[in-house]
Amino acid sequence: MAAQNLWKNRDFVLLAAGQAIARGGDGLYVALLTWAAWKASHRPGAVALVGLAAAAPAVTATVIGASLADRFDQRRLMIAADLSRVLLLAATALLAAGGLLGVWSLAAIAAGTGLASAVFTPARNAIVPAVVPSGQLARANGLLQASFRAAFFTGPLLLAVLSTVLPLPGLFLASAGGFLASVLTLAAMRPAIARQACRAGLWGDLAAGYRALRKVPDVQILIANFVVAILCASGFLSVGLTLLAATRLHGGAGAYGTLLGVAGVAEVTGALVLTRVVPRRPAAAAVLAWAVIGLFRAPLGAASSLLLAVPLMAATGLCSAVTDVSLITVVQQRVPRQHLAKILGLWEAGIAAGAALSAPLAAAVISLAGLTAGFALCGTALVTTALTAAWLLHRLAAGRPGAGTHRRRTARALPPARIVRARAPGSSPAQQGVRCAVCA
Repeated sequence: MAAQNLWKNRDFVLLAAGQAIARGGDGLYVALLTWAAWKASHRPGAVALVGLAAAAPAVTATVIGASLADRFDQRRLMIAADLSRVLLLAATALLAAGGLLGVWSLAAIAAGTGLASAVFTPARNAIVPAVVPSGQLARANGLLQASFRAAFFTGPLLLAVLSTVLPLPGLFLASAGGFLASVLTLAAMRPAIARQACRAGLWGDLAAGYRALRKVPDVQILIANFVVAILCASGFLSVGLTLLAATRLHGGAGAYGTLLGVAGVAEVTGALVLTRVVPRRPAAAAVLAWAVIGLFRAPLGAASSLLLAVPLMAATGLCSAVTDVSLITVVQQRVPRQHLAKILGLWEAGIAAGAALSAPLAAAVISLAGLTAGFALCGTALVTTALTAAWLLHRLAAGRPGAGTHRRRTARALPPARIVRARAPGSSPAQQGVRCAVCA
């Protein structure tokens, strides 16, 4: 019945349908941007520059975007952000048609779309409670997240198919069409968005979130491990995979899109599996999945055909779902609700920073060590950081119950004479027992 009522919700259907189409266009754009940078330069450093320009705005602008989403109409912010992306991609198509599309123009366009995304994403997350009743939020968010994950493989697969029939300007217009669909569906919505009362200022709120984070060291370990892993791995999905498709697999944009698409399909599959099979220790699963990713990432640079590369990418995609879903689960369990968005926002900003730095780092590693050795170093780094984080989590978990057990055993071992001496004047035997247990 809940599912039936949810799909009868006109605003939710418009939001879900529009964002599913838009995220497909977004996935196409991300893959196309990397491939266009390679075609314009045939240099790994140029691909890294464009990737840096696309990711860098999210590091700082996401905080401002979240503040705007709290103070203004989220639907209008989303429409404005998507309209700006439509215009930017239309301009890109015109530059490509005129033969004027170069690395620096691609970097500027990537930075512009990154700024628009920094406004759009917080507004999209904030508008869901205005569209869906509170009792259906969990299911609505699950359905939306499934469509977002699916975009990561539909977009690259669209590139693999459309690149055979459309020139570069047509591909950019196709990706703009996804954002235009989002604009049209958002314009048709009529959500009841309530004005939020002013609370603490930006810096005071961030300071409160920092204090909350200090109280959960396991969450600190998970976020730090995830950001370091992104720093090690993300660039090899842009720079490294592009070079692999172009030089080793000789498959061009089709091979590149196929590999990204396979990883996306596997990630969606992994997310669906996790709705049925919940890890008993999600914190350990979140970090150890990165170690498994490293084991499959290390030999990828030596793959000489799609038959070898596709299974490796599929395995990393499955494990990627475990890292994401498990980390979010731990944060939701351990962080107070009033600070949850800030902590997850810190995680997202860390991902953006790691991704921004990862592309030039991958380009430098490949230039110095070569493609095969570069992927091997990437896999080794992932395994090392994951095992280190797992060890820290084990020490943290072992320390907590160990200390409690020691206190309980000490309290039971106190001889009667010592208990009498420890007894406060005027206290009862029951109070005395509590006092001894605490003091021990």
